[in-house]
Amino acid sequence: MIAKRIIPCLDVADGRVKKGVNFVHLTDVGDPVAIASAYQQQGADELVFLDIAATNEHRQTMATMVEKVSAQVFMPLTIGGGISSVADMQRMLRAGADKTAINSAAVADPALIQAGARKFGNQCIVVAIDTAWDATSQTYRVYTHGGRQATDLDAVDWAKHAVALGAGELLVTSMDRDGTKAGFDERLYRLISAAVPVPVIASGGAGRVADFVSVFKNTPVDGALAASVFHYGELTIGDVKQTLRQQGVVVR
Repeated sequence: MIAKRIIPCLDVADGRVKKGVNFVHLTDVGDPVAIASAYQQQGADELVFLDIAATNEHRQTMATMVEKVSAQVFMPLTIGGGISSVADMQRMLRAGADKTAINSAAVADPALIQAGARKFGNQCIVVAIDTAWDATSQTYRVYTHGGRQATDLDAVDWAKHAVALGAGELLVTSMDRDGTKAGFDERLYRLISAAVPVPVIASGGAGRVADFVSVFKNTPVDGALAASVFHYGELTIGDVKQTLRQQGVVVR
């Protein structure tokens, strides 16, 4: 059985880790290299870095940060935010990233998924999907631009299309649950996981160890991502893994 992954997420702006609620009200958390090193010591399986101030002038800042982090930690790194070309992907991979995550750029130009997969392999291409429940259409609607711009895309349909184009993994964030610590949106992850044959990472809503246990027992997701509960020391990765093992969930 494949071991489930526990993945801290570091939202980065101006070289610092930030955290907010429902994608807004950002506060400074600390230095990304120091935080990444601490997560390695705790036993994190991977790290995700998202450039939430993703303008062109931040590309070099992010590449420099990735170089510093990859020199200090030895676990897979996924880098996303503002990656809009194969050249951007290559820059991050050369800096030390193992995978690149694309969201808004993939929606704007789905061919970017295919181009990246062809050049670097499917395993390097993560499509990040930010989604919220739309009561009117009774579907999960896809959002871009850091959750600020709604699209007409249904999250399940978009997930299938992204994978068909070459996405090797999906990072699916419930905007409704982001930063709320109200638990993962398990309905969302059951729908997405049933629709695609690639690993799905659940993001948004982790507040207690029980939330990790629940999402792994009640959905087929391959990993669970969290930020606030780890950043502020409310949970440690060791605590989470110990409880998961006790509950019969296979972890590294």
